[in-house]
Amino acid sequence: MLKLAVLVSGGGTNLQAIIDAVADGRITNAKIRAVISNNRNAYALERAKKAGIPACCITPKDYEDREAFYDALLAELKRSEADLVVLAGCLVVIPEKIVEQYENRIINIHPSLIPSFCGKDYYGLKVHEGVLARGVKVTGATVHFVDKGTDTGPIILQKAVEVRPGDTPKILQQRVMEEAEWVIMPKAIDLIANGKIKVAGGTVTEIQ
Repeated sequence: MLKLAVLVSGGGTNLQAIIDAVADGRITNAKIRAVISNNRNAYALERAKKAGIPACCITPKDYEDREAFYDALLAELKRSEADLVVLAGCLVVIPEKIVEQYENRIINIHPSLIPSFCGKDYYGLKVHEGVLARGVKVTGATVHFVDKGTDTGPIILQKAVEVRPGDTPKILQQRVMEEAEWVIMPKAIDLIANGKIKVAGGTVTEIQ
């Protein structure tokens, strides 16, 4: 049974998609052991509570410096005995010390088709604003392993989403979540939980 720790910062819609997928059998052989937020007001914590999942807040505001915060976060991840760390709308930049401890065991969902509209300045609505400003016709979402770069880790799954005339960043954000993020994040977790993912040479292959 793959043990998951899910890191969140806001409303927790991707967390809810994972909770629902575990409940209805789209994710098998996995269990959420902990939900951790850097924001004590995140609604994701309430979602976890309603689902009976242990949840806590570890915020930089409670520590004297960033390193102390990272140490506390790492300690909580170890306490959860997580096999896989899932970044589900997590706005914390994961430090190298945690990436090294969980090599190819941290996954993230990004709301574009990497390598487009990703990297340091692309997060939240800024991604969709960039998509619309550039006038691309297709966007989407990507699940990838986290490495020491920003959105540079091995890609696990991608799903395309049409950009439609009249889209606003918020409308496009919602469509990308519904049609891509909430679909491929649970699928990626299920593949990993059932030993169907192999990472070699910086790329992912799916084992049939």
